Amino acid sequence: MNHLLKTGAVGLLMLASVTACTNTRDPGQRAAGGALIGAGAGAALGGIAGGGGGAVAGALAGGAVGAATGYATTPPPPRQYAPPPPPGY
Repeated sequence: MNHLLKTGAVGLLMLASVTACTNTRDPGQRAAGGALIGAGAGAALGGIAGGGGGAVAGALAGGAVGAATGYATTPPPPRQYAPPPPPGY
């Protein structure tokens, strides 16, 4: 039963991470999405390697790395070009 609860928690984190980033050009949203993905993956790997304590440590480390990565990989805003003036002016 304990394994089922851990698996369900990881599944909810992964599901939440899919809906976390609605604007891919916003560094804050990318950081939040990355943190959720990293925390879920870290908890899963930490739980496999070290049980409950490993899951907590993995979630914290994965969340921090995921947030930093999401923020750092945000693409720059699109460039705005002015149209050329019409001919004859």
